[in-house]
Amino acid sequence: MSTTWHNPLVEQRADPHLSLVDGRYWFTGSLPGYDGIELRSAATLAGLAAAPATVVWRRHESGPMSWHVWAPELHRIDGRWLIYFAAAERDDIWKLRMYVLECQGADPVRDAWVERGRIATPEEGFSLDATPFEHAGRRYLCWAQKSPPTESNLYLAELANPWTLAGPPACISRPELPWERIGFHVNEGPAVLVRHGRVFIAYSASATDANYCMGLLWADAGAELLDPASWHKSPVPVFATDAAAGQFGPGHNSFTTTPDGRVDLLVYHARGYRNIVGDPLNDPNRHARVQPFGWRADGFPEFGSPLPDGPCAA
Repeated sequence: MSTTWHNPLVEQRADPHLSLVDGRYWFTGSLPGYDGIELRSAATLAGLAAAPATVVWRRHESGPMSWHVWAPELHRIDGRWLIYFAAAERDDIWKLRMYVLECQGADPVRDAWVERGRIATPEEGFSLDATPFEHAGRRYLCWAQKSPPTESNLYLAELANPWTLAGPPACISRPELPWERIGFHVNEGPAVLVRHGRVFIAYSASATDANYCMGLLWADAGAELLDPASWHKSPVPVFATDAAAGQFGPGHNSFTTTPDGRVDLLVYHARGYRNIVGDPLNDPNRHARVQPFGWRADGFPEFGSPLPDGPCAA
C-alpha cells in the first residue's frame, strides 16, 4: 500500500524527530521561539500536518533550562516515554546542556512529564543533540559537545540508565574535512541507523545556513563501538543543498519507515531559499520534510538529493 504525504510536512519545525511506535507516528522538533517542547501524533505521515500540537513542557523562567530549548527527541525505552533535549540559561544563552524528561503515564500527550535532570558528561561544556540507541544488548548515547577552542565533536558513551553515562565517552568524529568547517567547525545532530551488518550515524556539519549538510559515519556491527578506531567517515557529504530543487541547508535528520516497515524514510529540515537576513538561528523557516531513500549493493544508504516541495510517496 502506498504511503503519501506533502512536503514540507510540518512548517517551522527545525531538528525534526519522527518515530513510528506501535503503528503510530510521533513528531517533535525545535519551536521557532525555542521556548518549549511540543508533541504531535497521527496514524499516517500525512495526518501529522494537521494533527493537534500539544506543548508538554515549557522552559523555566531563569537558571538552567530557561533559554534555547533545542532539538527534542521522543523515545520509548523499556516501556517508558522519554524526551531528550538541550537548553541553556537566560543569563548565559550559550550554556547549553543536555536534559531528560520522563512521562508518568502511557500517553505522552496527555500524561504528566517530570524532569529527570541533566546528563552529566566528564568534560563540562556546550553539549546538545543527545540521541539514545540500543545495539547488541548495550544501550548508548551519542551527542555533540564543544571541545576547546571551538570545535563541536561527536561523542559516544554507554548508558547506565536513560540519563546517566555508564563510563567515559569516546570521541568518534571531529570536523576535520573542509565541508565540515564552513562558518563554524561542526559535527552535530547524530541519527543512528543499524542495517546490513553496520551501525551508521548520520550527522550534520558546518553553519546552519545553505552550507549545512549531512555526513555519514559507520562501524561494523560486531565492532567495539566505544573504540574510535572502529568508526569510518564518508569523505564527502551524503545529503546537501540542491538549488534546483529549492532546498537549502538540509540536515539535523532522523530516520523512520513506512507503516509496513518496508521503506526507509529520511526526515530532515531545510529552507526554501539561500539568502538569510541576520543570524540563521533567528530565521524560523527551517521546515520539516520527509523522503524515502534506498540502499546500494554494498549495503550503504543512498540518500540522493533533497526533493522539491510537493506531493511525495513511498
